[in-house]
Amino acid sequence: MLFTQALVATGGFAVLSQAHMLMNTPKPFASPQLLNGPLDPSGNNFPCQAGSGAVYSGTPSSMALGSSQPLAFTGSAVHGGGSCQVSITYDTNPTKESVWKVIHSIEGGCPAKNTPGNLPENANLADPFDYSFPIPDNIPTGNATIAWTWFNRVGNREFYMNCAPVVLTGNGGSKSNWESLPNMLVANIPSINTCKTVENHDYKFPNPGKSVDVFGSDFDNGFTGDCGGSTTGGGSGGGSNGGSGGGSGSSPSPSTTAPAAAPTNAPGGGGGGGGIFITAPVPDSPTTSAPAPPAQTGGGSSGGGSGSGSGSGSGSGSGSGGSGSGGSGSSGAGSACSTDGMWNCVDGKSYQQCAAGVWTPVMPLAAGTVCDVGQSTSLNIKAAGKKMRRLAVRFRG
Repeated sequence: MLFTQALVATGGFAVLSQAHMLMNTPKPFASPQLLNGPLDPSGNNFPCQAGSGAVYSGTPSSMALGSSQPLAFTGSAVHGGGSCQVSITYDTNPTKESVWKVIHSIEGGCPAKNTPGNLPENANLADPFDYSFPIPDNIPTGNATIAWTWFNRVGNREFYMNCAPVVLTGNGGSKSNWESLPNMLVANIPSINTCKTVENHDYKFPNPGKSVDVFGSDFDNGFTGDCGGSTTGGGSGGGSNGGSGGGSGSSPSPSTTAPAAAPTNAPGGGGGGGGIFITAPVPDSPTTSAPAPPAQTGGGSSGGGSGSGSGSGSGSGSGSGGSGSGGSGSSGAGSACSTDGMWNCVDGKSYQQCAAGVWTPVMPLAAGTVCDVGQSTSLNIKAAGKKMRRLAVRFRG
């Protein structure tokens, strides 16, 4: 699948600008240093972005057994959402041998719901979507480590993992209850297993556990390879897709949530991965907020069809966008467009793209650069005051 990312002209070089996602709640470890990118495919910083001999430090968050806890993120490169898990180990300095047990799964719509590509680029953006997870009421108390893992829907095939120190309080439960939970699933790390994700799908976990939120709908063939059966943190628990129904026993009741209107997922607004990942300290509280993406327009079917939309937006302006259709001005995010992959340079300083029949949100260009106003099959970017140069590049995700 081809994805398109706008390039930023900097000193004669083209570099990818990214604002990947960080978990900010629960509060992650202060060390190892938290990066807002995926784990290395080699697995050398699995788990928790920690290399060999890493020293963990940070103030643990207190969580009562049986409580509901918020899950929140910072960043804008949501890659069309995907699926996430929250897992726990009682190792306070996790290693590759640590055992991670799933306490909550989010199938589709994580860390963004109904979002075809990325949010407007901002590394400090407060993710506008709400998530939570339960702490089982029958597992042991004491010091532990919580992990958030994410399998992105669009872009490169990646595996994200942020970790946080916690202390579990209350009346201690049985270790056997924790051991009976599903193992955390790992994918796209060839040194650990052969499990891989398939692009442009939501991911239904082989064994999600009893606490499941379902925000996606397109689950067919989301995983390939061996994605089950490991007994350590390097795999997922075996078993069938039975976790979203009602379970008995003393663990928290399932929190299965029906999906919202099915998202139209396609690359848009810089959806690909594989960029330059910045080191980003986790703010005490997110510094920037953004409204939730607008509702999709069109026929409103809950299936995964690619409705063609009705508005063709054939402006007659005099924009000079190469082979584009001319016309300038912003088209509302989520409004219909007719040619997937078409770019729209709005005012010379910002742009949007047609993805899956709708326009993405308008995104700003890098400071000191301008684009050729109008709609075009390529986004033409130049340093302000210099000759126009075509810098749109296609990457294979």
